[in-house]
Amino acid sequence: MTNGTPEVKIDALSPAQMAVKAEAVGVKKATMAADKLFVLGLLAGAFIGLGAIFATTIATGGSALPFGVKQMLVGLVFCVGLILVVVAGAELFTGNNLVVIALLSKKITTGQLLYNWGIVYLGNFVGSVLLAFINALAQQHMKGGGQVGVTALNIANAKCGLDFVPALALGIMCNFMVCLAVWLTFSARSATDKVLLVLFPIAGFVAAGFEHSVANMYFISSGLFIKSGAPAAFWNQIGMAASDFADLTWGNFFIKNLLPVTLGNIIGGSVMVAFVYWYVYLRNSE
Repeated sequence: MTNGTPEVKIDALSPAQMAVKAEAVGVKKATMAADKLFVLGLLAGAFIGLGAIFATTIATGGSALPFGVKQMLVGLVFCVGLILVVVAGAELFTGNNLVVIALLSKKITTGQLLYNWGIVYLGNFVGSVLLAFINALAQQHMKGGGQVGVTALNIANAKCGLDFVPALALGIMCNFMVCLAVWLTFSARSATDKVLLVLFPIAGFVAAGFEHSVANMYFISSGLFIKSGAPAAFWNQIGMAASDFADLTWGNFFIKNLLPVTLGNIIGGSVMVAFVYWYVYLRNSE
């Protein structure tokens, strides 16, 4: 306090302080009421889906831009999803892999960790698929002469065609970056800090083509709804047929993508970020 005025702290938290904050946040998340977790999980699924809609639109059509530049633009607009999660408030499964810090510190139990992950994952799935269904009803895929729909179908079909090991590895790399983005926001003193800290790790994982389980809940279900529900006018307009997207099935969605990508996300976030920072800053704390 200076001259009777409270001192305003503007410096970012140090990594050691971030670890303590992450531990407290993990306890709070693991003990939150189930209904609140589910509703906030719904929101996170929808928020990430909004980022995916934005990214799909920007990725559509030919471009004179080099591949890497276009990928960076797609990644930057996708960032709106995690920005909404961390600033507006929502529960995202991939980010909640950091709750492992509280488990390692013995502040929560394994059961509480799985309770959080299970409810949030289900909420993310329902929110993502519901948004994809609404967007299909809105026929947003007809935009750009149907090319937005073609982009959505190609993205979903490619994701469903991944082999297990590449999907697992892409999931590891993705959540390494996503959890680093969330970790960085623990240092923030303002909403502006959080937005700026999210941008480059998230844009990076999207530009590199890594695999995010919650984003894929939207991307793939969106492609599936277009494939099964688009009118004949859409297929005539793009000069293609549903059979051209053979890998895009509900079975491949769950088995070839969501399963390995989710496992990879857990490894990337829980081991490569949560465990490492717990080991460095909290392992020997009282």
